[in-house]
Amino acid sequence: MYIIIVFMELNWQGRSLFTGFTRLCKGLAVVLVAGHIVVQILPSAVTYLALIPARTIPFGWNLITGSYIEQSIHGVVISTVGLLFLGKLLEPIWGSREFLKFVFVVNFLTSVCAFITAISLYYITRQESYLYMPLSGFHGVLSGFLVGIKQIIPDQELSLLRIKAKWLPSLALLLSIAVSFLTAESARYLPTLIFGTYMSWIYLRYLQRKPETRLQGDPSDEFAFSTFFPEFLRPVIDPIASIFDRLFCGRCRTSDEARGYTLGGAPLPGSDSIEASRRRERGARALEERLASERLAAGEKVEESQGDATENV
Repeated sequence: MYIIIVFMELNWQGRSLFTGFTRLCKGLAVVLVAGHIVVQILPSAVTYLALIPARTIPFGWNLITGSYIEQSIHGVVISTVGLLFLGKLLEPIWGSREFLKFVFVVNFLTSVCAFITAISLYYITRQESYLYMPLSGFHGVLSGFLVGIKQIIPDQELSLLRIKAKWLPSLALLLSIAVSFLTAESARYLPTLIFGTYMSWIYLRYLQRKPETRLQGDPSDEFAFSTFFPEFLRPVIDPIASIFDRLFCGRCRTSDEARGYTLGGAPLPGSDSIEASRRRERGARALEERLASERLAAGEKVEESQGDATENV
């Protein structure tokens, strides 16, 4: 229920709540619903479409298809609602092509990590249930969308929850881990949520390309890995995260310097923290413009209804 509250908080605006969904998000929603219908009509299809580690070889395609198969009715409802509401916030800012690329890459990397984790748990515990447990669902990308919101509008405050948007991924993971102690089915969703969050941060931090600036990733301090944790833990997290930072983006930063994006160790205009600041401003401005347009549309509907009532009288 927490994630539904987040959707409503970020999109609520009177009667305009259920309008403005993008064509791409509607198409992906149809894929999710269709996948759920298929596995309900043909339960044996789960064997071929869901990620079952013991069957990934030779059924390697389940690393891709598993993320788009929801086996439960509440799963497909949450995934569809989350895709539509968060997608109409992120897609206009990223662009349709980049949005689709994000969904595909994060889903695939999350599935690969879940596969490796299941195989590792089997060799550690020797429990075959880890090999034959069908893993599926779109929740890895949903957690990735929260990371995207953290990047674009980190200081946007959610009035109902009384928190800033930058804490959404951390809070969602914390609640998911807490719930995992109360259910035996946590192995089906918890790895996907964790890896979905981390892989989306990896993609946005190091891999996402920005055609307008020709830069890659978001190396700003405001989007560092330690910002997912409370401030008192950051002195411990930063030294560990810096190791992975050098591994992942050392080459990228070297190439950026070679192309002239830095001068004497100082970022040139359009790079690093300046570009991150501009991205957040664009995100906040896009959100404000969308909300303003929805308010205007809602006002026009009210005026029309009042005019019709007057004519009827």
